[in-house]
Order: sequence, then structure tokens, then C-alpha cells
Amino acid sequence: MSGVDLDEDDPFEEQREQVENPMRRLFRVYGGDYKFSATVGVVGSLFARLLDLVPPILLGFALDAIFEQNKEFSSIWFVPDSVIPADQQGQLLLTVALIAGAFFTAAGFHWVRNWGFNDFAQNIQHDVRTDTYDKMQRLNMDFFADKQTGEMMSILSNDVNRLERFLNDGMNSMFRLLVMVVGIAGVLFIYNWQLALVALLPVPLIGLFTYKFIQIIQPKYKEVRSTVGKVNSRLENNLGGITVIKSSNTEPYESDRVEDVSQDYFDANWDAIGTRIKFFPGLRILAGIGFVATFLVGGLWVLAGEGGEAPWIFTIPLSAGEFVTFILLTQRFIWPMAQFGQIINMYQRARASSARIFGLMDEPARIEEDPGAEELVVEDGCVEYDDVTFGYEDGETIIEDVSFDVEGGETLALVGPTGAGKSTILKLLMRLYDVDEGEVRIDGTNVRDVTLPSLRRQIGYVSQDTFLFYGTVEENIRYGAFDADREDVIEAARAAEAHEFVQNLPDGYDTEVGERGVKLSGGQRQRISIARAVLRDPEILVLDEATSDVDTETEMLIQRSLDKLTEDRTTFSIAHRLSTIKDADEIVVLEGGRIEERGRHEELIDNDGLYAHLWGVQAGEIDELPDEFVERAARRQARTEADGDD
Repeated sequence: MSGVDLDEDDPFEEQREQVENPMRRLFRVYGGDYKFSATVGVVGSLFARLLDLVPPILLGFALDAIFEQNKEFSSIWFVPDSVIPADQQGQLLLTVALIAGAFFTAAGFHWVRNWGFNDFAQNIQHDVRTDTYDKMQRLNMDFFADKQTGEMMSILSNDVNRLERFLNDGMNSMFRLLVMVVGIAGVLFIYNWQLALVALLPVPLIGLFTYKFIQIIQPKYKEVRSTVGKVNSRLENNLGGITVIKSSNTEPYESDRVEDVSQDYFDANWDAIGTRIKFFPGLRILAGIGFVATFLVGGLWVLAGEGGEAPWIFTIPLSAGEFVTFILLTQRFIWPMAQFGQIINMYQRARASSARIFGLMDEPARIEEDPGAEELVVEDGCVEYDDVTFGYEDGETIIEDVSFDVEGGETLALVGPTGAGKSTILKLLMRLYDVDEGEVRIDGTNVRDVTLPSLRRQIGYVSQDTFLFYGTVEENIRYGAFDADREDVIEAARAAEAHEFVQNLPDGYDTEVGERGVKLSGGQRQRISIARAVLRDPEILVLDEATSDVDTETEMLIQRSLDKLTEDRTTFSIAHRLSTIKDADEIVVLEGGRIEERGRHEELIDNDGLYAHLWGVQAGEIDELPDEFVERAARRQARTEADGDD
């Protein structure tokens, strides 16, 4: 559950509005690698549709040449005279064979067409989804703080799938429409250009009607894409917080909130549907005008022209067979023209989706790797913070003029009230954020001058909020050290005091941990996280509230494993529970993003400053605390309650 206001504008609107010609960019960036598949699809569509025109042409010709006998059968341009039988029955059988051959050959080209367009669409869909995810996971941490997971899932799933539907069905239909319209129009003009003009009379009206539809529907589809992302965000939030919802007895409240965002989507989608369902019948009516006009004028033409003269303003004779061909082809002309609206509909949806996709891809990253960056090699493990200042993009300073050194193999603890900036300081070490001023160095090397993979490979991170992936216990321990074998995994688990409880699980190391490790207790998840860090064998270790949410007995077990893990490693430890860090080599006390005190535990207690007061709180000596400390704590709590950054 979350208090996030999902009624705000589309969170990707700013990125989306900056994308120019998203569909052209899609084909330019991704289409080039699959030109062969697209060419196969286009060629298959061309021949399949041309062969679809053969049966009505042959049928009309057979009517005149075989039944009416007012035309020579040998005048079929694509049939050699040498294979044409002299008798009518033979000519009829030849016509049947040619029509059957056209059907079977067209079926083969239809298969080729479908393979080509499907291969083209599926490959681009795969590339776009993987590239979008790769770009997304490399964005700054503050990007994820501002965006809802459901919105990003909507782009990776719904928007990418919508592209695939257009690239497959839409492009398939588009080339079919192109070939059928051009091919049919060509045949009609060859047969009788005057009647062809009658049959094609609605085409300009269809073009104008479609243009107006595009102008009206495009902003409506943008609204649909925005609202569906909000629905996904609300559902993702609520499903992730289902325990809080149930324990708070707020199911009716959350059902109302889901109903609200679903209603917004319903309204936006129905608005687009209302426009669409008016457009398609209107398009069919316009296309049908051509068929009705052709049947009426052509029928009267044939009846009036039985004496061999063309009626009214027309000058070209029209036979019954040609009239039948016109009727059959005009009927086939109507359906592709009616589908033109469907193609435009798919295109507009795909355009809206591609704008959101490229908007996400174009999101700038504050964390950039220097092209000349070198691999980080840690020898001593000395870490220096030199006048470090940092603030988020909104301009608020979180860390200001922080300096301290940690010798290799030593343990430094960061303590302070909530919102003091403890976690942020260590995120700067891992370059989850970059400093605004100053430097963070490892063995004298600025962390901004080394490659990100080599930097993060040297740092092991164990957090309070342990995340386990869906999979087995072994897979979670091996995460980040994928080449490790079972023996290495077991050894890491022993070091983390996890081996004994893992052995007692139903399937041992092959036990599925469930979504986010839900099948394990908090202490078990924590020890698996520690085993993961042990297996990676990092030179520098970051412990962020590693034991704050477990019971005393589990804390004792975890602390034993941490003591083993921190031996001979440079270690940073964040703790609210001060008893876990009182033996650290140095303790840095932070308040408001600045260093308030530093020293060993005994020294800080003797100083009777902020650390001593925090120690008194945990020792239960609340009544002995100075009023000034209590007032400052109240102000800090009010100031940090909204953002919760430590």
C-alpha cells in the first residue's frame, strides 16, 4: 500500500513529449538488423495478393470466352496458346486447374509472408524490451524513487507488446492493403478505365475521413496509455503491501482506490473506443458506396450495351464477364479499404507506446562511466571521503563537507538520527549516486575514475531490507558469483551461520524461497544475504542495518557471522542498535548531513554529546535526557518523516 497520488499526470509525459518521430526511429534503430525478414514478408505479401486476383479474373474471362463465347480464350496473356485446348470442356478444365493452382501457390506465399512479418516483429519486440530494461536498470536511484514500478512494468510489457502487434498484424495488413488496392485498381483500369473511376470514387473521401480520425484519436490514445500505467501502479502497490492492507482492515478503502483508477482507465478507453466504433462503420459505408455504384452503373451498362454500344457518356463496351470481374474485385477492394482504419488504429496505438519507450530510453543518467576508466584493483582497502557534498536533483543538500578516512581492514560505524544521511554516504561509495563536490577514494583512486563493474565487484552490500529473488536458496546465495559450485555455496552458508537451518528446509539448498523470500523468516533471509556477500569475497563490506529487524537470538547468530565476515576487511556499518557497533575501530556520528562527533565508543560516551544521548535512549534512560535533545529529535522526525532517507 502506498500514499502515492496516482491522479497526477503521466510520470513519463515529460520524456514522451521530447521524442520526435518515434515510429521512424523504431524502424531506423531496430529494423535494419532484420531487413531480410521484412523483405521476405513484403515479397510474400506481394505475390500472395497478386495471386488472389487471379481467380476473379479467370472467372470473368471464362464467362465471356467459354459460356458467352464472345471472346477468344487464347487472349489470356499469362497462358501460352500452345497449352490451350480447342474444345470448351478442355478450356473449362484448364480454367479450373489455373484457379486451383493460384489458390495453392497463394497459400504458400501467405505462409512466407506470415513467417517474414512474424520474425521481423518478434525480433524487434525482443530487442526493444531487453534494451529498455537494460537502460532502465542503469538509471539513477532517484529515478526509481520518482517512478512507480507499475508504470515501468506497463512500458516493458504493454507498450512493447503493442509494438509487436503493429509490426506483425499492422504491417501485414498495410502491405496487403497496398497490394490489393494498387493491384485491383490496376486490373480495373486495364479492363475498363471509365467504370474503374466509378468504383474508385470513394477513395478521396476515405482519405479525408481517415485524416480527421487520426487528429481526433491520437490524444485519446495518449490518455489511455497514461491511465493504464496508473492502474498498474496502484495494483502493484497494493499487492506489494497486502499484509499492511489486511492488518489495517482497509480492504474496502483500497478497493475504492482501485475502482477509481480503473474507472479513469475505463472512461479514457471508452472515449477512444467510442471514436473508433463510429469511424469503422463510416469507413465501411464509404467503401460500400464504390461497390453499390459499380453494381448499379455496370449492370445498367451491360443491359444498355447489349447492342455493342456503350451507353450515356461512356465510350467503352462492357461484357457480362468483365462486369462479373468488376463486381468480384470491387467486393475485394471494399474489405481492404475498410481495414485501413484498423491499420491507422494500430499505428496510433503503436506510436503512443513507442514514444513512451523511447522516452524512457532517453532518460539521462547522472552516473556515467568515464570512457578511459580503468579496472579497480584493491590492495589495502583504504577509503577516504574528502570534503564530500551531495544533494538530490531537487536542490536539497543531504551531505555537506563530510571527510573521514578508513584504513584497510578497519571497521567504521556510521550512526545518527533518522535522516542524518548515513545510507546516502555509503551509496556514494558504491556510486549509486555521484558526489556534487569533493571525492571518494579507494586506495587513493577516485571512484569516478574506475569502471562501475570493477568498483561494485569489490564491495559487498548487506542491507536491512534483504531482497531474495524467486528461486532456490542456492540460486540466491550464488547471485553475483554465478560460477561458484555447491561446495562453495555450502562453505559460504556455514560462514553466515545459515547452513544448519538450510539443511532443515524441505529440499535443502534446492528449496524455493518464494516471492521475495516470503517462505523464510527475516533472520533466515538475512543470513542468506550474508552468505551471498561471503561468497563474493569482497575487499570492502557495507552493512546497512543488518540486524535491526530480528529477534535477540537471531541477532546473536547474525552478529557471529558478521564478525567472521569483517575480519581483515574494510567494513562500514550503519546501525541504530548501537550495541552492535560499540567495538568498531571508529564511530562517526552524523546529524543533518554533517559530522557531529567521531571517536571510539568509550570516548563518545565520555563526551556526553549526541552519541551518548542516543546510547541513553537505547539504555532506557529517557528521563535523564536533556530537553534540548528531545526537542531536536522532534524537529528531525518532522523533517524526515516524508522522505525517509537515512
